Amino acid sequence: MASEGEQGSGQPKLGHLIKSALASKSMSMRKLSGIIDLDTATISRIVSGKQRPKLEHLSLFAQHLDIPLMELLSAAGLEYPEPDDGIDELKEALRGIGIQLEGIVGQIRQELYKYEAYARTDEGRKMIEASFLPKLDQLQSAGYYIDQLMDLYNEYASGHLPEEEKPVIGSALLYFVLSADIIPDFTFPFGYIDDAIAVRIVLERLTEMRRDTGGSQIKL
Repeated sequence: MASEGEQGSGQPKLGHLIKSALASKSMSMRKLSGIIDLDTATISRIVSGKQRPKLEHLSLFAQHLDIPLMELLSAAGLEYPEPDDGIDELKEALRGIGIQLEGIVGQIRQELYKYEAYARTDEGRKMIEASFLPKLDQLQSAGYYIDQLMDLYNEYASGHLPEEEKPVIGSALLYFVLSADIIPDFTFPFGYIDDAIAVRIVLERLTEMRRDTGGSQIKL
């Protein structure tokens, strides 16, 4: 009977990814150990498939070996939750890989209410206009969440939004620009999951608003 660390076909692929990255950087496991403060024996067991990696391990490998975390997650047999899931589904998916979101959604809603009020001010509007696109360019990322965020910005900048909707969308844009991550950056790219949840909350709220007024619905 296979041990827990040997179960799953992802482990050999994960080991190959890590060893290839180490070789390309002319780096030994011992040197990597010193850089990421993880003992060499643990790294060796993960590479050989004898130990299942934690999300923190994969995050460290991604940051210091220049391997996309999505690729590491796939190789390790872990699934990345897509932000197009509903809030409850997203919470369950994240819980499955060790990220507890209990209470976090409420915190995000409170932040959005704060930013919605800010979006009603001239200062808030100028902040969105001056900072959103530069931060998005700096992020140099892609994916469903980024597409949704960009769609919201395009709606915001179109000049055709009802007045009651503009600060709601503005709250998501300001959250992206200004908010400190509620989920720590060490879980990158999961550090952006709270931004994705903020977008999801705003999209759901807009759908409810438009349903009540008979406006065009948003694809969630």
